[in-house]
Amino acid sequence: MIQALATTFEDARVFVPDVFGDDRGYFKETWSAPRYAALGLVADWAQDSCSKSSRNVLRGLHYDFRMAKFVQCLKGRIFDVIVDLRSDSPTYLRWEGFELSESNHHQLFVPAGFGHGFLAQDDGVIVHYKNSVPYDAAHEGAVSWRNRRIGVRWPLAGEPQLSAKDAAVPEDFLP
Repeated sequence: MIQALATTFEDARVFVPDVFGDDRGYFKETWSAPRYAALGLVADWAQDSCSKSSRNVLRGLHYDFRMAKFVQCLKGRIFDVIVDLRSDSPTYLRWEGFELSESNHHQLFVPAGFGHGFLAQDDGVIVHYKNSVPYDAAHEGAVSWRNRRIGVRWPLAGEPQLSAKDAAVPEDFLP
């Protein structure tokens, strides 16, 4: 039975799917519309994407206010962060971090209006995303991973590896 775990945010949830393991490995469903709908997550996903990262790669904090995401780590482990960027929300600029890994099988539903990012904590990390709308660079934005008003406490060992685009985001910028 899939479990739905509460988060700090009313609309965001962590899901733990059924995992059937034996000496050969394991099997799990990564998405089943009827099973997740029974737990309150009704979504019409428009795009699936996948990333591979080395240890200490930090991706984000990215947002597209139209887009909800469903994120899971298929290989390795990540420290996954969401931040409420809805300016009219009582939880505006609050963040929460989660460990998503191939061993805990946790999946994170990120509602539209949230920023999202993660820190790869192993080499060869593979992260899978479902997006509610197709990616469109014209709608994407970013908040600095070290924005002081948000104050994410990343479990870093030294400086993270960033994309040129993420490194260029002003530290104090908020949408």
